[in-house]
Amino acid sequence: MPFDVQQHAEKSVSGGIAGASFRFFIRFMQFVMGLAVVGLYGTDVNKARQSGVGGDPKWVYALVIGTMSAFTSIIFSIPLVKSYLFFAWDACLFLFWLVIFGMFGKMYIPEDAEGNAGITRMKHAVWVDLANMLMWLVTAIYGGFLFKRYRGMSIPKMPSSNKSEV
Repeated sequence: MPFDVQQHAEKSVSGGIAGASFRFFIRFMQFVMGLAVVGLYGTDVNKARQSGVGGDPKWVYALVIGTMSAFTSIIFSIPLVKSYLFFAWDACLFLFWLVIFGMFGKMYIPEDAEGNAGITRMKHAVWVDLANMLMWLVTAIYGGFLFKRYRGMSIPKMPSSNKSEV
């Protein structure tokens, strides 16, 4: 029996074309927002480096998590990678973003910028942190749902190309 790609796509674990489109869109947004955080927080870390002061650990933490998020979203957007198997990593990234949002939200949400461009930038960064946190929560829940739903499902094998069977 030949391998039917269309039939396999309809029974896809990840929801067919609609599921693939959703996953690609959210992974793309996670990538973009991760890079946005690297730019927003990297500005201050670079200024500190240039002035001979070490980077604040909170800002460095945000840079590391932003970089890890961008890298993870690239890997998880590859179609052959079954990212729902790694939903726990999505959950970890959600928790990392929760910490970042809590730290910087406490510092900058109540702050009055009073025309200070640096404060305004960091207030915007807090909302980017929130968006990152929510996107990683969504992918963790979605991945966990798919993992639980399909963990015992067998994956169809490609037909053998052994010429002795012909």
